[in-house]
Amino acid sequence: MQLEKFTYDNKIVRNFGIATIIWGIIGMTVGLLIALQLFKPAMNMGNQYTTFGRIRPLHTNAVIFAFVGNAIFMGVYYSLQRLLKARTFSDTLSKIHFWGWQLIIVSAVITLPLGFTSSHEYAELEWPIDIAITLIWVVFGVNMFGTIFKRRERHLYVAIWFYIATFVTIAVLHIVNSFQLPISFLKSYYVFAGVQDALVQWWYGHNAVAFFLTTPYLGMMYYFLPKMANRPVYSYKLSILHFWSLIFIYIWAGPHHLLYTSLPGWAQSVGVAFSIMLIAPSWGGMINGLLTLRGAWDKVREDVTLKFMVVAITAYGMATFEGPMLSLKQINAVAHFTDWIVAHVHVGALGWNGFLTFGIMYYLVPKLYKTELYSKKMASFHFWIGTLGILFYAVPMYWAGFTQGLMWKEFTAEGLLKYPNFLTTTLQIIPMHVLRGIGGAMYLLGVIVMAINLGKTMLRAKLVDETVEAMPLAKEIESTDPADKKWHRVLERKPMKFMVLSLIVILIGGMVEMMPTFTIESNIPTIAAVKPYSPLELQGRDLYIREGCVNCHTQTIRPFRSETERYGEYSKAGEFVYDHPFLWGSKRTGPDLHRIGGKYSNAWHFNHMVDPTSMSPGSIMPPYPWLIEQTLDVSTTPAKIRAMQTLGVPYRDGFASEANDKLKIQADEIAKDLKQNNINVKSDKEIIALIAYLQRMGTDIKANRMTIPSNQ
Repeated sequence: MQLEKFTYDNKIVRNFGIATIIWGIIGMTVGLLIALQLFKPAMNMGNQYTTFGRIRPLHTNAVIFAFVGNAIFMGVYYSLQRLLKARTFSDTLSKIHFWGWQLIIVSAVITLPLGFTSSHEYAELEWPIDIAITLIWVVFGVNMFGTIFKRRERHLYVAIWFYIATFVTIAVLHIVNSFQLPISFLKSYYVFAGVQDALVQWWYGHNAVAFFLTTPYLGMMYYFLPKMANRPVYSYKLSILHFWSLIFIYIWAGPHHLLYTSLPGWAQSVGVAFSIMLIAPSWGGMINGLLTLRGAWDKVREDVTLKFMVVAITAYGMATFEGPMLSLKQINAVAHFTDWIVAHVHVGALGWNGFLTFGIMYYLVPKLYKTELYSKKMASFHFWIGTLGILFYAVPMYWAGFTQGLMWKEFTAEGLLKYPNFLTTTLQIIPMHVLRGIGGAMYLLGVIVMAINLGKTMLRAKLVDETVEAMPLAKEIESTDPADKKWHRVLERKPMKFMVLSLIVILIGGMVEMMPTFTIESNIPTIAAVKPYSPLELQGRDLYIREGCVNCHTQTIRPFRSETERYGEYSKAGEFVYDHPFLWGSKRTGPDLHRIGGKYSNAWHFNHMVDPTSMSPGSIMPPYPWLIEQTLDVSTTPAKIRAMQTLGVPYRDGFASEANDKLKIQADEIAKDLKQNNINVKSDKEIIALIAYLQRMGTDIKANRMTIPSNQ
């Protein structure tokens, strides 16, 4: 049979590589900016578009979907062509994929600072952008599977298994988590509410980490690490066990983000059990990676690309051990909502995703341009400054997390909270946040050095169109090798069956966890006292979402004495049945707000929003003067009420038409009360609606609250 000559599409690999560098610097710069705001809030420059609440999701989206996302596509397009001995299926689809993905990222850069957010963590982008993501993901899938079908290699290598699982699982996660009812062009409400919404979100959130930040990177590890080390993968059998057990177990673990909340206890327990089991496949992958380097450690000492890979795989092992440990209820009780989680996440993000990306880029760019790396010394500097940056970032955050968790729970010998004022803990950990900022700056410096190094490498040569020859796939000839008769070897020759089986494996866990919560009414018991939000409160809630308050404040009180003493009665599932979306949060930079309603006067809230330090000396919360200046847009009120009725919220028929009249009456009452405290503000300003929402929170049931010092 005659050899076929063809060229690989290196241009698409180059384009995604350049985008990775650019967005990486942008995303990390935004991350550094928000890190600085946690000890110097004035770093938002007094601008409503650069406050922590608004740009924290910009940072996470830029790093996850722009930096890591472009790196995934770079690695997949490079390795897929070479593993299949085929050019990508369609150059046109490749271009649509590239430019479509960049436009999605640009849309996030524009909309998130403007306050257009759904508030779901790692899924904050509004519904038109979600649709665009779906379309571009389909383009990627068609291009990937089209390339697989035109392959010249019979078997699908292990890296491609992980790429297939990534594609199908992210598609399912994104679609289910994006069930929204549009209100306007950039505003929607999630179809699910309260506990159900929380379960869906963290099923998505945990598995976005699993199938966007992990499985495609494992696929790239399986391809690039053996290439760099010039060694075969340590164990084919271990890679099979690693792959199937990982994608099956991972999908069950999402509820460990909701321990001690009002999520049904059985779902929490399932999440814990599968999280512990997750150690085995995760460490199986780490071991398979590190043992691939057996006999190549001399090369590791000399080759900086392998140094990056070793640290990345080690960080993956550390993060995937710590994650299951954090899911243990005893540990979670101390760690959750603290900076410990921030440290854990960034060990994975900076170490695993960041360093693996850097190692691959230092390997790829000289390959694409058929030249030597511009400066090995600069690459070595990047490795060491980056490693120190991770340590300066993670160690202080672990320290801060331990400090927070212990201070929040400490009682005196008399049985009273030792630190009843939440702000005491905040001030205690500021030095750790300063060190975290230094670590982030060091890491960013390393990325900038890499950008210069790779840029100069590209400028010294031209991108090469790599022409190769390969034998066409003779599909009619069956192999006589007995090993090819084994079930997995057979499956490796059937890409569509492989995809369907992967889909079935990942659907099992999600269906088992979610269906009872959605179909068994007794799992979410109703509370007669819980009523829908008034029109003004609903508008205030949307302002709370717009300003990103959920990024610093939780709205769920766990059933611990330390929390009920500080905040009031623990949260019940039935209290959230009208919350579209849920706002339980994942981090307490400030105190929990679920029982804030009625705790302070309207004047206190007004002054707190104008100048937080006037009410809470030393507060790191920024002021919100624009809420006093900006007029509340009430044109959307009827549409919002109708949307809530569609979602099952029991407003009476015809209420939408009179909603703004009700809104004005309540707003006038708040403005009148403020005037009695010598605060003159018009009733149509945004601050009035936000105060209405804050005063409503947690008041539907009687809360046994202790008296909190006024400077909390």
